Amino acid sequence: MALEVQALGELAEVSPQQWDAIAPADNPFLHYHFLNGLEQSGCVGTPQSGWIPRHIVVKDNDQIIGALPLYEKYDSYGEYIFDHSWANAFTRAGGSYYPKMLSAVPFTPATGPRFLVGDAAPDRAAQLRAALADGMVQYLERLDLSSAHVNFLPENDTAPLAGLGWMIRSSIQFHWQNDDYADFDGFLAALSSRKRKNIRKERRTVEQSGVRLLRLTGDDITSGHIDHFYRFYLSTIDRKWGGAYLTEGVFHELHKTMADRMLLVMAELEGRIIGGALNFIGEDTLFGRNWGAEIDIPCLHFEACYYQAIEFAIEQGLKTVEAGAQGFHKVQRGYLPVTTYSAHWIEHDGFRAAVARYLEGERRGITDEVNAIEMQANPFRKG
Repeated sequence: MALEVQALGELAEVSPQQWDAIAPADNPFLHYHFLNGLEQSGCVGTPQSGWIPRHIVVKDNDQIIGALPLYEKYDSYGEYIFDHSWANAFTRAGGSYYPKMLSAVPFTPATGPRFLVGDAAPDRAAQLRAALADGMVQYLERLDLSSAHVNFLPENDTAPLAGLGWMIRSSIQFHWQNDDYADFDGFLAALSSRKRKNIRKERRTVEQSGVRLLRLTGDDITSGHIDHFYRFYLSTIDRKWGGAYLTEGVFHELHKTMADRMLLVMAELEGRIIGGALNFIGEDTLFGRNWGAEIDIPCLHFEACYYQAIEFAIEQGLKTVEAGAQGFHKVQRGYLPVTTYSAHWIEHDGFRAAVARYLEGERRGITDEVNAIEMQANPFRKG
């Protein structure tokens, strides 16, 4: 099969139909409208954003049969796989770590395919993935960059990349799994008595505060709700002394194009909306993304972000809730540790060897941490 590998300066160079024909239907973050919305709203694609689109597509007779969302990165912000120590070490040794190549969904620590091959047969899919990975490395070498990275890829994609010389890294997230619960009380019944009582206490605290939670999807979400939510998003950024990666425009753009894939949990107090949590809906997974509130209500964060998500997942028959990066506090609320994966290509031989040693030690630590949490902090009843 003669394949043509082509680089794009922006996603708008292809049509939504071409991209979505090979993107997974069950992952909203890989849809054209999500990735293009980030570009059109200025979240990526500008010098100040640190994300410059370099997407790769594979064509067969002008038909796109494979694609890789790809960015030239000038920092490590908004990635959630932390390599600042690598950058510092390489810089101290006289190298230039940035810019680098990164395949990921910007500002979105959610696992999903990065090598998009549609419904290609297994042998052809493997060939396409190899062509995309090779295209990424060739691109890196042509631009004389230090490294290439693929973040939050499925475990099944790690072995083929390792076979091509990529180094695999492990990280931890906390996900809730639906064990065919009939309702929220069914989920609570599976927990230990202490954890069950704690969750009920937290939910009762929110209820007694007078806050009412609204779960909105599709046409029930208005532009006014989006205006409120952006204000809450900024309040969270201010409290954490962070940078606002997302613009107000992207929330309105995604509302316009993807409202049916959004779950917006709004907190209302005395007729006034005072906080909210934004989620995206996949075919079997609910992805928690952003949260904020303008009034500090005890336990509201847990209710809006975790318990409302669990209730929605049970009602809709979703199997998993991914509540974002990090957060050991999620464990006592029913979210258990899972291993996530990234892949890394380092050009410099000596630096590659140093990173490989680092990853080996880190991998053992990740395994030990997951085992310790499962044994000592698991909130579910024994047996």
